[in-house]
Amino acid sequence: MPTKSKFAEIICTQNLVMEFLAVSQQAAIACHPWIGRNDKMGADGSGTKAMRNRMNQINMSGVIVIGEGEMDEAPMLYIDEKLGTGLGPDVDIAVDPVEGTNLMATGKDNSLAVIAVASRGCLLHAPDMYMKKIAVGPKAKGVINIERPLIENMQAVAKALGKEVKDLTVMIQERPRHNELINEVIKAGASVKFFSDVDITGAIATAFDECDVDMLVGTGGAPEGVIAATALKCLGGDFQAKLIPQNQEEIDRCISMGLSNPENVLTIDEIVKTDDCFFVATGITDGMLLKGLKRKEQGSLLAHSLVITGGKMKNTQFITGSFSVDSHF
Repeated sequence: MPTKSKFAEIICTQNLVMEFLAVSQQAAIACHPWIGRNDKMGADGSGTKAMRNRMNQINMSGVIVIGEGEMDEAPMLYIDEKLGTGLGPDVDIAVDPVEGTNLMATGKDNSLAVIAVASRGCLLHAPDMYMKKIAVGPKAKGVINIERPLIENMQAVAKALGKEVKDLTVMIQERPRHNELINEVIKAGASVKFFSDVDITGAIATAFDECDVDMLVGTGGAPEGVIAATALKCLGGDFQAKLIPQNQEEIDRCISMGLSNPENVLTIDEIVKTDDCFFVATGITDGMLLKGLKRKEQGSLLAHSLVITGGKMKNTQFITGSFSVDSHF
């Protein structure tokens, strides 16, 4: 077993990062035939199968710590599923083979394949359930508190960004459960940027000035929260969350996975307990951060991906690659 310092070098090697980039690309390409076919189950199944197959080729001992499936819901990438050859670093993996399945199935923008990876024991291990979230970019790191009223967080973020509250743009998913948050933002004189699905993109957008998003707030899936927190950890942003169990069964499931107080506030450093982590995503359809798959001459596809690494390899890259439709990497 490598030492901690040696392990940090292994987890963030360029080779391992590029292996996972190939995973997200393979999953996205597998989904391409399903775009606009109104069959989200078929699309999700293809993306999941491609992602699993490619990850099992990587020299690692990987475990899915949070995802969209449980063991009895295969073929989803289920929680506690083991992946890789077993001949490499021990890693935690959080995945969404098709983030924005409904969007992709109906030919709409903002669907992508995403993965977050960290050294073993460093990503939040939790069930697939609802999570309350607040996300900001690096300039507002350290000023948010998910237990305070939204207006107080808006005031703190505005001060950190050198803005007036009325100049803030807050990204919120367009759902009835968010009506109170939406009304608070509008009452404060700020702007709401609505989205229908894919809060990972919205959270990460807070770290890119060109996206003109200052905060993301709302309730969404826990797997997406862990993935977004990993990206923001690498980017120097901030993220806080609270799991929202819907019943006693979900509470018991949290406790069995080591979360003795499931509704406690989770800081970014509790969700992602190391800087030695990375995030990869490949666009399926066009989105705020990534272009979707584009068909080229002779049947090849052009894929646009984002790679964000933390630790000693801290870096952000947008990568474009051309692949044959039947590419197996």
